[in-house]
Amino acid sequence: MNQLQDFILDDEDRSFRAEVRAFLARELEPRASAIEDEDSWDAVKAVVRSLGEAGYLTLMFKDLYRGWLAKPGLTHATILSEEAAAINYAFETTIGTALSCAYPLHRYAAPAVRERYLGDIIDGRSVGAIGVTEPAAGSDTSRLQTRISYDEASREWVINGLKRYISNAGVADVYIMYGVTDPEAPAGKGLSAVVVPAGTPGLTFPRRYTFMGRRGCIVGEVEMKDVRVPRDHMLGEPGQGTRIMVSMFNFERAILGGSGLGVARTAFGIARDHAQTREAFGQKLGSKQLIWSTVAEMSWRIDAAELLTYRAAKLYDAGITGKELAKPAAMAKLVATETAVFCADRAVQILGGDGITKEYGRAEQLYRDARALPIVGGTSEMARYLIASADLPDVKPNL
Repeated sequence: MNQLQDFILDDEDRSFRAEVRAFLARELEPRASAIEDEDSWDAVKAVVRSLGEAGYLTLMFKDLYRGWLAKPGLTHATILSEEAAAINYAFETTIGTALSCAYPLHRYAAPAVRERYLGDIIDGRSVGAIGVTEPAAGSDTSRLQTRISYDEASREWVINGLKRYISNAGVADVYIMYGVTDPEAPAGKGLSAVVVPAGTPGLTFPRRYTFMGRRGCIVGEVEMKDVRVPRDHMLGEPGQGTRIMVSMFNFERAILGGSGLGVARTAFGIARDHAQTREAFGQKLGSKQLIWSTVAEMSWRIDAAELLTYRAAKLYDAGITGKELAKPAAMAKLVATETAVFCADRAVQILGGDGITKEYGRAEQLYRDARALPIVGGTSEMARYLIASADLPDVKPNL
């Protein structure tokens, strides 16, 4: 990648990219086939452990980071996401989930709780999970049915509810669960987040889902029946759940922008190489006008996605948070993930029959994996809502 392509990044960022790319070539690439073909959680965990040991899971936490970067932050976490997704997006989801769990623990957990759970996650010894989505609540978190009540006698929080589409369900060591602590509050208010360790009585995992792509990524249901955790396992104060969730979503969307870029970049490389080597009707395939035009569109879409993604990451690292970051983060997520789908689809089309077989490369895997990106972490429709909300502040949208 030349400096014209990533001019938002500085020399330190580019050096970090080169380092991470080499690291993942050693640690992830040799295990990628086991993750994809054998659905190997052991392979995923081995790479997570290596990332933790190398210090890459501390990039978001300046007080815990011990590497050579002068100013570690979301920019570097996004670079890590992009480079991992370029090799295997299913694995990258584990990184994203780990950071999404570590972030609220670092920022909002009581010191003793933070000490107990955060270290193992960022060192790669354990993995976390985030519980938001429910049968009746996806992007519309005002419909959460999980209830979190306080038992004065035992000084414990009691959680009841069912979560679905939870990454690392059943294999995570710690869960952050969102639910309603104040049922009388207006819709979308009265939400809180609690830390639930694996093995807590009443915590079960009814189902693991089978997806069209992202093989090796474990996603399923988490059910809680009278699950009890100590009082200090509340993140922040009761009722702060929406604020915690929004701050998590902002940086998660930039990281998902990196994921989309990684998938798109790999798909583009496959299509470009094929267009330059395959001959049809006496000429290179790439010389055909329709293919030439498609390659051009893949290229400009990737550059646009890159600019938006690293703009959002740099804004976060500059201290822009909350509502100010919501629009650029949503733009990054929307454009990068839609670009991943476009490039994966076009790569398959350019390869023809080779594109839809596992025997002739990764195009079909990228096609299956990419389709999740405009859905996870907030749908493309939700991203458009966030963008328009910033531009039309005096208009109440009809969702």
